[in-house]
Amino acid sequence: MSYIPSPDKCIDLLKIAGCSKEVINHCIAVRDMAVKIAKKADANIELVEAGSLLHDIGRSKTHGIHHAIEGVKIVKKLNLDESIIRIIERHIGAGLLSEDAKKLGLPMKDYMPVSLEEKIVCHADNLVNGSKRPPVEIEVEKALTKGHKDYAIRLVNLHKELSEICGIDLNKI
Repeated sequence: MSYIPSPDKCIDLLKIAGCSKEVINHCIAVRDMAVKIAKKADANIELVEAGSLLHDIGRSKTHGIHHAIEGVKIVKKLNLDESIIRIIERHIGAGLLSEDAKKLGLPMKDYMPVSLEEKIVCHADNLVNGSKRPPVEIEVEKALTKGHKDYAIRLVNLHKELSEICGIDLNKI
């Protein structure tokens, strides 16, 4: 039977997988942001908390774009709830379309966040750099500077969507 682990269990799982202290601190910072958004959005807080803590578990294997795929492999062996697996798989960037995934060398499928909880974790990850929290405009500017226009557009759209759901600009959370 699949389950949603407690926050302490999630942190233990990150350590057991071999995540660095920096990755764990980042996951905790993303969790803190994601839970604030989840409370405003009336989302499943237990799921958001576990998903955000585990979203980068694949960084125990690689820090490249494939960390999401590696994370899915790790958590599938742990019999975690399928909704957590989807959060981990769909958190990269502001989501990836199958064409983008193919260009990046990922299995060709759609990695766009669908559920409210997936969107919250994905965007909280975009709003947290390491364990710091710059405004979304900084991340958008970085994306545009690197020529990642599609990512910048998806980032802005996700920010607007979640800000509307929460009734507050997420830069102010």
